[in-house]
Amino acid sequence: MSRFVTGNIPPARDNGEVFDWRQTMEDEELTVSSSGPSPTLGHLLKCVGDVRKEVTGDETPVHQVLEMGEANMEPRSLPFVLSFTNLTYSVNVRRKMALPAIFRRTNQLGVATADHIPGESMLTGTKTLLNDISGEARDGEILAVLGASGSGKSTLIDALANRIAKGSLKGAVTLNGEALESRLLKVISAYVMQDDLLYPMLTVEETLMFAAEFRLPRTLSKSKKKARVEALIDQLGLRNAAKTVIGDEGHRGVSGGERRRVSIGIDIIHDPIILFLDEPTSGLDSTSAFMVVKVLQRIAQSGSIVIMSVHQPSYRILGLLDRLIFLSRGQTVYSGPPMNLPLFFAEFGHPIPPDNENRTEFALDLIRELEGSPGGTKSLVEFNKQWQSTKHTRSYEAGTNGLSMKEAISASISKGKLVSGATNDASSTSLVPTFANSFWVEMAVLSKRSITNSRRMPELFGIRLGAVLITGFILATIYWQLDNSPKGAQERLGFFAFAMSTTFYTCADALPVFLQERYIFLRETAYNAYRRSSYVLSHSLTSLPALIFLSFAFAATTFFAVGLDGGLSGFLFYFLIIFASFWAGNSFVTFLSGVVPHVMLGYTIVVALLAYFLLFSGFFINRNRIPSYWIWFHYVSLVKYPYEGVLQNEFNDPAKCYVRGVQIFDNTPLGAVSQAMKVKLLKSLSNTLGMEITSSTCVTTGVDILKQQGITDLSKWNCLWVTVAWGFFFRILFYFALLMGSKNKRS
Repeated sequence: MSRFVTGNIPPARDNGEVFDWRQTMEDEELTVSSSGPSPTLGHLLKCVGDVRKEVTGDETPVHQVLEMGEANMEPRSLPFVLSFTNLTYSVNVRRKMALPAIFRRTNQLGVATADHIPGESMLTGTKTLLNDISGEARDGEILAVLGASGSGKSTLIDALANRIAKGSLKGAVTLNGEALESRLLKVISAYVMQDDLLYPMLTVEETLMFAAEFRLPRTLSKSKKKARVEALIDQLGLRNAAKTVIGDEGHRGVSGGERRRVSIGIDIIHDPIILFLDEPTSGLDSTSAFMVVKVLQRIAQSGSIVIMSVHQPSYRILGLLDRLIFLSRGQTVYSGPPMNLPLFFAEFGHPIPPDNENRTEFALDLIRELEGSPGGTKSLVEFNKQWQSTKHTRSYEAGTNGLSMKEAISASISKGKLVSGATNDASSTSLVPTFANSFWVEMAVLSKRSITNSRRMPELFGIRLGAVLITGFILATIYWQLDNSPKGAQERLGFFAFAMSTTFYTCADALPVFLQERYIFLRETAYNAYRRSSYVLSHSLTSLPALIFLSFAFAATTFFAVGLDGGLSGFLFYFLIIFASFWAGNSFVTFLSGVVPHVMLGYTIVVALLAYFLLFSGFFINRNRIPSYWIWFHYVSLVKYPYEGVLQNEFNDPAKCYVRGVQIFDNTPLGAVSQAMKVKLLKSLSNTLGMEITSSTCVTTGVDILKQQGITDLSKWNCLWVTVAWGFFFRILFYFALLMGSKNKRS
């Protein structure tokens, strides 16, 4: 008979005594026939839930068995060992200005010396963040990387997760003795960032369900994906918060510990073989941090390799960790299980006091003390190397189970690991596709998530609509029912210039939209949750309904109130050109949000560029008067094309007259003379020119105004198409900005 038990699941007792899981589980041991299948993760978690409920009174629902494949499959994966050898990583740093010799410290011989920080090169101007780091992590265990701030914890996690450029990192990272390809690692692993990057208005269940849509194989039905999410909610202890929104500063939501567990959940939805976490307990209270690490222990026991960085674990959390790596300025000062810490430091000459409950606190304090000493931690680093070579070492042998890395992955998949889109054909050249879903499925899921999150914050669209309506109302009341006089024609020009520029300025609110989603996008695309192209297209499509509504609201508010020409067909073109302006402006601002990472800097650039576009649009200065060295800016101005389009829509009727007879003297010094004098001047002018000009003679038509404004290049419909094309152009640039700017790797 074989016994399978789970350890360290119930929390510590209130009196500080560590819970003895071995004694408790003796009464709840899971016994199976030696010839029968291994217990599933679901069975283990159910047992854990039952025991925890009995001991602690925790009412979290027990974990359910989730059958994703054949009923007789064994979900326990074969052993995996992630080994890393001689990892070294350096970055260029700006060298500080050397002090004059009189300020330098001198030694006994009178020779000037300079302080030298270990890990920094004084000659090359580089700083070594990782210096010859080696170790291993096994499935079923939690490897924790410890150290003070700046010791290299996050850098080591990034190095193992392939988040450092290949040419910059020296050393080797292998799985079961074979080098890991970047594409394969993306699919079989997950990386949980230190910050909780979640959509605030989605519930816990919806957040995990969208993650399941992205990461689980396309062959799984909707019901099985739903079952996977329900099982994960139980595993994470989030049943009571499943229907609660995540929340943000303005909306009440789940607690900090629950947010952290949701962040972990969206990255383990596909049951990765390797899980990396950057300080998952940061910012949490001791109880929440302990619950998070308990969840990580369950994940490890399901057959995953869990590697996490942690600043200073509590005594209870230390009992859940299997292996530790202590770093000091990029060097390893200890590597091994927590139980060996007392022996290690005793042999080093600094025994841990018997009354010191938290051994990691003692170790970190000693490391800080050594870092401040003249010799630094060099002695501890050398002692650790000697210790590792003589005692308590173990290494992976490739021939242990006779399977290559890909064969082991394939066998693990066939035994229940839900790697995205995986196939259990070990002979295939590619175990897993790059993406779990097709382009159109990704686009549909992204659109649904964006719409769901946005419709729960109607105040954002309400503010945009209010701004458009107020602007339209002000313009309508100022330019109320313009006449066809010379002043009316001039006022129309001012109205169109301000109206078209307003549509672009109103789009500036699109700037923070992507900036808020930026790091969510980086996290999800770093491990191929979806294509960047599908994100760009869904982002574009979900913005269209709001733009259409805003365009219609502005057009309906101003067109008839101002008294613009063209009737129904004129209103239709006016609406289309405003919609095209909103589309081009929204695309332009979205592109800038993909290039500029800061909101205030982005707003500054947007306002400045839109001011330049208005300046060169042709309203303030005609095209013929713009200097030749600036004429190129006239043609790239986004305001130029909709401005010229609405002018042609208004003034393109040759039968429409704006200056008749004596009106030619308006806007001149002669405009102040009497009407009779104007008639006499008109007769004299007629005799001089040899043509009859009466008070009713049309002197300037709408076509003449267009010529005066230099609007002769494009028709109004061509102006519309060019404006629409600008929108598509900036969306394409947005895609390339995401493609080039989301490598998510250190250089």
